[in-house]
Amino acid sequence: MWDYTDIVKEHYRNPKNVGEILDANAIGEIGSVVCGDVLKLYLKIDENEIITDAKFQTFGCGSAIASSSVLTEMLIGKSIEDAKKITNKTIIDYLGGLPKEKIHCSVMCKEVLDECLKNYYEKKK
Repeated sequence: MWDYTDIVKEHYRNPKNVGEILDANAIGEIGSVVCGDVLKLYLKIDENEIITDAKFQTFGCGSAIASSSVLTEMLIGKSIEDAKKITNKTIIDYLGGLPKEKIHCSVMCKEVLDECLKNYYEKKK
């Protein structure tokens, strides 16, 4: 059995910002139910490019849920430029660590954030 930090356990048991944003202006989805984990991220970004809300839906393990939860916590109130600086290591550090077998969950979060921001810029064209 893997050893999880208290922060991982808390965000798995009581994830923050679960759900969807109906008027989101940025949406990203990554993963495959066939392979295991799927993460969908919704962002509401204001005219000053500040992320005012973030919600997620995850199908996956406890590490995927905890990583998704902390990603939304890290995003709310940040500018897009600051959000771009978030890496999977940033997520792992926020969680106090992840077992090496679960690092892919933090990578998935970084990838869905990139997809979300790509979607935002495509809609602005």
